[in-house]
Amino acid sequence: MKFRFAIALGLFASMSSPMIAHAQGLVGGAEEGVHRGNRAAGPVGAVVGGAIGAGVGTVNGALGLGYHHHRCYWRHGYRHCRY
Repeated sequence: MKFRFAIALGLFASMSSPMIAHAQGLVGGAEEGVHRGNRAAGPVGAVVGGAIGAGVGTVNGALGLGYHHHRCYWRHGYRHCRY
C-alpha cells in the first residue's frame, strides 16, 4: 500500500513540475516593467514599472499566461511572424 502511494505521489510530482516552473513569472515581469518604465519616465518609471511588472508577471505566471514576444515583418507583400 505504501509503495503504490509513493509511486502515485511521484507521478503527480513529476507531472506538476512544469506548472510550478511556469508560475515563476516574477523576475521576467519585473525585468520587462523596469525596461519599459525606464524608457517612458526615467528612473522613477523604472521603479514603478518594476513593481507593477513583478505583480502582473506573478499573476500571469500563476494563471499560465506567459509573455510571448511576436516579431512580425512584411516581405514581398506577405506578413511573416516569428513566435
